[in-house]
Amino acid sequence: MAPYEALYDHKCRTPSCWTELGERCVLGPELVSEIEDKLELPSELDYIHDIFHVSMLRRYHSDPKHVVSVEDIEVRPDLTFEDEPIQILECDVKVFRKKSIPLVKVLWRNHSIEEATKEPEDAMRQQYPHLF
Repeated sequence: MAPYEALYDHKCRTPSCWTELGERCVLGPELVSEIEDKLELPSELDYIHDIFHVSMLRRYHSDPKHVVSVEDIEVRPDLTFEDEPIQILECDVKVFRKKSIPLVKVLWRNHSIEEATKEPEDAMRQQYPHLF
Protein backbone atom coordinates (compact mmCIF):
# COMPACT_ATOMS: atom_id res chain seq x y z
CA MET A 1 0.00 0.00 0.00
CA ALA A 2 1.33 3.44 -0.93
CA PRO A 3 1.90 5.99 1.86
CA TYR A 4 -0.73 8.32 0.36
CA GLU A 5 -3.29 5.54 0.27
CA ALA A 6 -2.53 4.56 3.87
CA LEU A 7 -2.90 8.15 5.04
CA TYR A 8 -6.04 9.14 3.12
CA ASP A 9 -7.78 5.74 2.61
CA HIS A 10 -7.94 6.14 -1.20
CA LYS A 11 -5.58 6.11 -4.14
CA CYS A 12 -3.93 9.33 -5.26
CA ARG A 13 -6.05 10.92 -7.99
CA THR A 14 -3.21 13.04 -9.37
CA PRO A 15 -0.47 10.57 -10.34
CA SER A 16 3.03 11.84 -10.77
CA CYS A 17 5.30 10.25 -13.31
CA TRP A 18 8.98 9.62 -13.72
CA THR A 19 9.63 9.75 -17.45
CA GLU A 20 12.63 10.29 -19.64
CA LEU A 21 13.05 13.57 -21.51
CA GLY A 22 12.36 13.43 -25.19
CA GLU A 23 10.41 14.81 -28.11
CA ARG A 24 7.58 12.31 -27.76
CA CYS A 25 4.28 13.70 -26.48
CA VAL A 26 2.08 11.17 -24.68
CA LEU A 27 -1.63 11.95 -24.30
CA GLY A 28 -4.78 10.10 -23.31
CA PRO A 29 -4.75 6.42 -22.26
CA GLU A 30 -1.07 6.10 -23.21
CA LEU A 31 -0.21 8.68 -20.54
CA VAL A 32 -2.08 6.75 -17.85
CA SER A 33 -0.46 3.43 -18.75
CA GLU A 34 3.02 5.01 -18.85
CA ILE A 35 2.48 6.64 -15.44
CA GLU A 36 1.28 3.37 -13.93
CA ASP A 37 4.43 1.64 -15.24
CA LYS A 38 6.74 4.31 -13.78
CA LEU A 39 5.14 5.48 -10.45
CA GLU A 40 8.17 4.32 -8.39
CA LEU A 41 11.53 6.14 -8.31
CA PRO A 42 14.69 4.36 -9.56
CA SER A 43 16.46 2.31 -6.88
CA GLU A 44 19.28 4.84 -6.50
CA LEU A 45 16.67 7.38 -5.35
CA ASP A 46 14.99 5.12 -2.76
CA TYR A 47 15.81 7.56 0.04
CA ILE A 48 13.58 10.24 -1.55
CA HIS A 49 9.89 10.26 -0.64
CA ASP A 50 8.17 10.15 -4.02
CA ILE A 51 4.95 11.89 -2.93
CA PHE A 52 4.58 15.52 -1.96
CA HIS A 53 1.66 17.72 -1.06
CA VAL A 54 0.63 20.63 -3.26
CA SER A 55 0.97 22.94 -0.23
CA MET A 56 4.76 22.43 -0.46
CA LEU A 57 4.86 24.24 -3.82
CA ARG A 58 5.58 27.96 -3.90
CA ARG A 59 4.59 30.50 -6.51
CA TYR A 60 7.46 31.43 -8.81
CA HIS A 61 8.18 35.14 -9.11
CA SER A 62 9.95 36.06 -12.31
CA ASP A 63 13.45 37.46 -11.81
CA PRO A 64 15.76 38.58 -14.64
CA LYS A 65 18.76 37.24 -12.68
CA HIS A 66 17.40 33.70 -13.14
CA VAL A 67 17.88 33.85 -16.91
CA VAL A 68 21.04 32.05 -17.99
CA SER A 69 22.54 32.73 -21.38
CA VAL A 70 22.88 29.30 -22.98
CA GLU A 71 25.42 30.49 -25.55
CA ASP A 72 27.95 31.32 -22.82
CA ILE A 73 27.86 27.87 -21.23
CA GLU A 74 29.54 24.86 -22.80
CA VAL A 75 27.06 22.05 -22.22
CA ARG A 76 28.11 18.42 -22.63
CA PRO A 77 25.92 15.91 -24.48
CA ASP A 78 24.71 14.54 -21.11
CA LEU A 79 23.43 18.07 -20.28
CA THR A 80 26.10 18.83 -17.64
CA PHE A 81 28.73 21.52 -17.59
CA GLU A 82 31.99 21.98 -15.71
CA ASP A 83 32.34 24.78 -13.20
CA GLU A 84 35.75 26.40 -13.24
CA PRO A 85 36.95 28.93 -10.67
CA ILE A 86 37.89 32.32 -12.07
CA GLN A 87 39.04 34.27 -9.06
CA ILE A 88 39.41 34.14 -5.30
CA LEU A 89 37.42 37.01 -3.84
CA GLU A 90 38.41 36.78 -0.18
CA CYS A 91 40.08 34.59 2.43
CA ASP A 92 38.62 33.68 5.80
CA VAL A 93 39.28 31.29 8.67
CA LYS A 94 36.40 29.36 10.25
CA VAL A 95 37.29 28.79 13.91
CA PHE A 96 35.82 25.91 15.86
CA ARG A 97 36.66 24.95 19.46
CA LYS A 98 39.78 22.94 18.71
CA LYS A 99 40.19 23.46 15.00
CA SER A 100 40.40 26.25 12.48
CA ILE A 101 39.76 25.80 8.76
CA PRO A 102 41.04 28.33 6.20
CA LEU A 103 38.38 29.10 3.59
CA VAL A 104 38.40 31.06 0.34
CA LYS A 105 35.42 32.68 -1.37
CA VAL A 106 35.52 31.54 -5.00
CA LEU A 107 33.93 33.18 -8.03
CA TRP A 108 32.95 30.50 -10.56
CA ARG A 109 32.70 30.80 -14.34
CA ASN A 110 29.07 31.17 -15.53
CA HIS A 111 27.99 32.43 -12.07
CA SER A 112 27.49 35.88 -10.57
CA ILE A 113 29.31 37.30 -7.53
CA GLU A 114 26.22 36.59 -5.40
CA GLU A 115 26.65 32.89 -6.22
CA ALA A 116 30.29 32.74 -5.08
CA THR A 117 30.93 29.89 -2.65
CA LYS A 118 33.24 29.35 0.30
CA GLU A 119 35.55 26.40 -0.22
CA PRO A 120 38.36 24.87 1.88
CA GLU A 121 41.62 26.57 0.92
CA ASP A 122 43.74 23.41 0.89
CA ALA A 123 41.35 21.62 -1.50
CA MET A 124 41.32 24.62 -3.84
CA ARG A 125 45.14 24.81 -3.76
CA GLN A 126 45.39 21.15 -4.78
CA GLN A 127 42.81 21.32 -7.58
CA TYR A 128 43.48 24.84 -8.88
CA PRO A 129 47.04 25.96 -7.96
CA HIS A 130 47.01 28.63 -10.70
CA LEU A 131 44.59 30.71 -8.58
CA PHE A 132 47.10 31.24 -5.78
